[in-house]
Amino acid sequence: MQSLLFMLKKFYNPILTEAGCDEAGRGCLAGPVVAAAVILPKDFHSRILNDSKKLSEKQRTDLAPLIKEKALSWAIAEASREEIDNINILNASLLAMHRAVSRLKIQPGHLLIDGNRFKKHKDIPHTCIVKGDATYMCIAAASVLAKTYRDELMLGLHKANPHYSWDRNKGYATKEHIEAIHRHGPCSNHRKTFMPSVMQVKIVF
Repeated sequence: MQSLLFMLKKFYNPILTEAGCDEAGRGCLAGPVVAAAVILPKDFHSRILNDSKKLSEKQRTDLAPLIKEKALSWAIAEASREEIDNINILNASLLAMHRAVSRLKIQPGHLLIDGNRFKKHKDIPHTCIVKGDATYMCIAAASVLAKTYRDELMLGLHKANPHYSWDRNKGYATKEHIEAIHRHGPCSNHRKTFMPSVMQVKIVF
């Protein structure tokens, strides 16, 4: 089998300092949306780095500290549940990405964004890449940091709200999560603008 080292591209522009950006939690019913920005050295390599959704929990957990150690700069930021409800999930995701980029210790010369939508940030040129987290190493690295950070955050929220099983579903709309919302109602960590469609789902107990 060909190594993932030869599947993911190391850079989009060989000259510019590039930061990869990705988010986690956009499709969840609860909790914040989290974004990460990562600047990797041009010679960074990993045999397992990929889109975080394609990795096991252990692989993500092993990769996160390596990415933080080797990255030229990295940052993680959130947009809260309240912000999601106020400005919608797309704008909240972009806001979290902007915050993450602003927290980088090195200002990048180019941003690689996972997906097809972005709003220009500080006049930094950007390129949107559909499925970028499975194409470029810096975006994949950002996806790993965003995912591991958010998963840990949801484990903390689970302790105060155990009946929603966020330790397993991380806030996504699984059957058990929706059933728990029907039984107990939504809590303060649920995204209110997501609730009407969820409450219309009929659950047979």
